[in-house]
Amino acid sequence: MENTVREEMEPESAGGSPDRRGVLIAGMALLACLGLLGYGILNTDEQPKPRAVPTAEVTYEVTGTGTVEVWYLARNEAGTATVEKAVTLPWTKSVQVPLGKAPTVAVVLDGKGGQASCTLAIRGKHVQRATAMGEFGRATCTGALPDDNG
Repeated sequence: MENTVREEMEPESAGGSPDRRGVLIAGMALLACLGLLGYGILNTDEQPKPRAVPTAEVTYEVTGTGTVEVWYLARNEAGTATVEKAVTLPWTKSVQVPLGKAPTVAVVLDGKGGQASCTLAIRGKHVQRATAMGEFGRATCTGALPDDNG
C-alpha cells in the first residue's frame, strides 16, 4: 500500500507555545530599532567639550634696539612655540600658559646686531631677565608656573 497519508506537524500558535520564528523576527526588529536609536543619540554633531586646562597669565617682554625674532610659549594644543619674525622693539605679549608647561621667551637679534633684553612675569610677578648682544645674539627667559592655587 503505497497510498500513505502524511501528516505534517504544524506548531501550535493559537493556544500553546508561540511560534519561534515570530519571536526571533520580533527580537531582531527590536534590536534594529534600538541600534538605530543608539546611532541617532551617539552620532550627533555636538562634540564633547574639552576639559578646561588650568592656566596662568604670563607676560613676555622684549626691549632694546634692533630687529629680532621672538619665540614664546602660549596656550597651544600641539605644545609648540609661536614665532614672530622681524619684530621691531619694544614688544610685549600676555598669554595664558597651561600649568605644567614652562613659560619661555627667546629672542634672537638679526645680522645687524644690537642689544635686546627679554623679561618674563608670571601672574604679574617678575621671574627672569636675560640680555642678548651683537650679531645674531640670543637670550632666553624661562620660569616655573605656580601650582593651581596660585
